Amino acid sequence: MNESQPIELLLVEDNPDDLELCLRALRKAKLANRIQVARDGAEALDFIFCEGVYSGRSITDVPKLILLDLKLPKIDGLEVLKRIKGDPRTKIIPVVVLTSSKEQSDVVESYQLGVNSYIVKPVNFERFAEAVNHLGLYWLLHNQPPKLIG
Repeated sequence: MNESQPIELLLVEDNPDDLELCLRALRKAKLANRIQVARDGAEALDFIFCEGVYSGRSITDVPKLILLDLKLPKIDGLEVLKRIKGDPRTKIIPVVVLTSSKEQSDVVESYQLGVNSYIVKPVNFERFAEAVNHLGLYWLLHNQPPKLIG
């Protein structure tokens, strides 16, 4: 992805309220240019690996960042993370777990699977918006990931 292309972020969230909260926070931080939403783990994997309805995409057109909830229908977030980080074509994509789970086992397993950051969703919108703003500023604007080769 080159700098002339808009920001692309994959937001994987099944809870409609949390999804709206996150999108609102991204808009407030002016980071809502090009966002793809996946509402379950299967849809996220289809998007990332260019399968199903996303088969027309190129695997090299990866998001600059994946915000991933853990408690997802169909395929849970830990399995999504495992598949992303286990595939040489996608393992360099930064993945930030953004979840309500404070379970130490989820934190440990996420890092063992290669997550780049683990953030527990704040309940208060202002704190949540601030967390998303910091996330976006670093991962979407400052971080320079290597380019993927198909």
